[in-house]
Amino acid sequence: MEHVRLFRRRFLPDETTELKDDKILSISKNMLLTSWEVLKPRDDIASGISAYFIDLGIKVSKVFNADGQLVYWYCDIIEPQIDEEKGTYIFNDLLIDVLIYPDKQVKVVDLDEFADMIEKNVLEHSLSIEALRRTDYLLQLIYSGRFRELTDYIDNAEKMAVHA
Repeated sequence: MEHVRLFRRRFLPDETTELKDDKILSISKNMLLTSWEVLKPRDDIASGISAYFIDLGIKVSKVFNADGQLVYWYCDIIEPQIDEEKGTYIFNDLLIDVLIYPDKQVKVVDLDEFADMIEKNVLEHSLSIEALRRTDYLLQLIYSGRFRELTDYIDNAEKMAVHA
């Protein structure tokens, strides 16, 4: 797995960041699990474990504060671009995010930025539609009590890391 390089691409502002310090925990055709620490120091969050569901276009992160306590589950709507020959994984951030707090409160954020991308023709029309469908799918999982179908992968990886 040492030949794999991970990148996060944002459209607004247009920037690509290599996630060179992220540790790959597992990788398969449809999922990538990583652990990470924040790129820039913050008071509210410090680290996390992320599952990139490549086939779903959804990244789910379990985010912790400096004391190791859960702050929230942070879900990004993404568009993966994978070049297996080069070992590069680029995850385009489609800006729509869903946060789930420990008290089960759900918050959808950055829809204004998503609208700005559509307005400025940054995204292809079909990808904008797909981003909304991915968000709807994620929200349906959350509201129906089936979010664990995604979070169990992260919880299991966390348990394995603790016992390693």
